[in-house]
Amino acid sequence: MPRICLLDPSITSRDGAAPNNLGDSIIRESVVLELTDLLPGWDWSFVPTQLPLTPDELQLAASSDLLVVSGTNLLSSHMQQYRQWQISLDDARSLHRVVLMGVGWWQYQDSPDEYTAAVLGSVLSPVLPQSVRDNYTREKLSSIGLKNTINTSCPTLWRLTPQRLARIPTTKADEALVMLTDYSKDRIADRALLELVLSQYKRVYFWPQGSGDARYISELNQPVNLLDRSLGALEQLLQRPEPIDYIGTRLHGGIKCLQHAKRSLVLGIDNRAAEIAADTGLAVVARKDLNRIRGWITDSGAVELKLDHRAIEKWKAELVSGLVLYEQPVSGLLRTAREDDPRSDAIRAA
Repeated sequence: MPRICLLDPSITSRDGAAPNNLGDSIIRESVVLELTDLLPGWDWSFVPTQLPLTPDELQLAASSDLLVVSGTNLLSSHMQQYRQWQISLDDARSLHRVVLMGVGWWQYQDSPDEYTAAVLGSVLSPVLPQSVRDNYTREKLSSIGLKNTINTSCPTLWRLTPQRLARIPTTKADEALVMLTDYSKDRIADRALLELVLSQYKRVYFWPQGSGDARYISELNQPVNLLDRSLGALEQLLQRPEPIDYIGTRLHGGIKCLQHAKRSLVLGIDNRAAEIAADTGLAVVARKDLNRIRGWITDSGAVELKLDHRAIEKWKAELVSGLVLYEQPVSGLLRTAREDDPRSDAIRAA
């Protein structure tokens, strides 16, 4: 069977330990869901982006029929210094046909340097479409000559259709879920936030998305109910029928709550939330703006996202067409395409 290899930011060790940031696991879930639906029957393999590739991993990736990389802040203007993606120039030249899927830029930066341009120019496919998280990332890639980009936003948002968003309540629940960020601490602002939330809700939970989040919440010494640091613990809470509101600085924790039709307010601390909010209208406010947070708690209004579903479908169709055109094995997709499937026209055209 043909094989997809995912270059996966959620793999941060080779001993099976939980990743440093479970937000990467939330992204991985959506990436696998979307590509499994698009390319049914394909086999999967996974190699890390946050660890240098071993020779066996490099061979596994290079021999795959489709190479995909995810991660919201994977790219930067100085990739030799900021090593979120542990890829060398030699690795880039070996892989040379990687496809981005909702990938974004780390922080606001100056122009990409020559090394970054060389790595990205070598590793990214110039033919298959590249899916980026926001227009800022698209402009950065365009500045080094990579023009085959489509702004699809993050794959974690792709299934948040108006019909699904309409299920989200607009008024305060009895319980709240809070998340904070261990690498962006503001003890005064975060303690004030917790005091506000505790004053408004009967019960407040805390889920540690990052490896240091549980330690940080203990330092703040507030009476919250600490959940286990696992996706299973978060899923169990969100799958209950009772409403619960999310308020926190963890972007993908908040998006996970939206996926479960829970009210979600993301407190912006970096460019990821700001850029996604600018493109999609995702509810994001500054964590120090207690007045706006208090107002949202009382009445958030209906959730409306300006997702460009045409861009998402365009990326999917162009990916399938490109795989057909360049003789990658897509027989599983060709067999399962239905007459009413929006991908069928692109497949037949290819």
